Amino acid sequence: MTGRRADGVTIGQAAAFAGVTVKTVRHYHRHGLVAEPRRDTSGYRRYGSDDLLRLVQVRTLATAGVPLAEIASLLDAGPEQFAAALTGVERRLTERIAELTARRDTLHRLADDRALLSDRALAVLDRMTGLGFSPDYVAGQREALVLFRALSPEGADHFLTNLEHRLDDPEYVDLIKRSVAAESWAADDPRIEELAAAIAANLLADRELLTTPAGFRAGPDTAVRYRLINHHREDEAPAWVRLNALVEAELRSAGVPIPHR
Repeated sequence: MTGRRADGVTIGQAAAFAGVTVKTVRHYHRHGLVAEPRRDTSGYRRYGSDDLLRLVQVRTLATAGVPLAEIASLLDAGPEQFAAALTGVERRLTERIAELTARRDTLHRLADDRALLSDRALAVLDRMTGLGFSPDYVAGQREALVLFRALSPEGADHFLTNLEHRLDDPEYVDLIKRSVAAESWAADDPRIEELAAAIAANLLADRELLTTPAGFRAGPDTAVRYRLINHHREDEAPAWVRLNALVEAELRSAGVPIPHR
């Protein structure tokens, strides 16, 4: 039974008093959580005090995380069953909080790359920034390191060792900065051949860093993985495509096992 209707309120007023929307009240009606009042002589549904009490109770439990399918039986239960049900809800909420906290912590780690890259890799990126490489270049190298760790984890340490040694070489740093600047060059710019030869000569000056890391085994997808890592962002500039192709050709002619595309 519901309270008196003569001094009842409209569905809009009931929703406002309970802190929900009219749509939510109707949703509760459809789920049988709140009885739908009969219409008065003017054709309007009027919500009495009993209706408002039930509406507030349903809204409170729903906000606390109790599934709608459980609310009706919970409100109709005795004190002991109600207390036991609330204990179960509290347990589920605690588990949910722990899950959300873990997700938040993962997002925080992702924000500083610690979920994707090792401290050693992050130190290399910081060093690039300190050497004056542009934020965009460092961002591209960050992405390449993430791809390397995912696609070729057995060679990640060797690759980082290579980078650490190369960054000690002022000539190498200067050549890479020139290659970054080549983004704006035309693909047939004659400076590209000169730059490619200089980069290849610099790399070949320390052949040990170009050796295949111990434990690495080439497979049918080696060329694909190599392309995904070493040619990341290459399509942003036609000059880079030609520059990388020329450098790789020089290295192959010198006996370095560079996979073909």
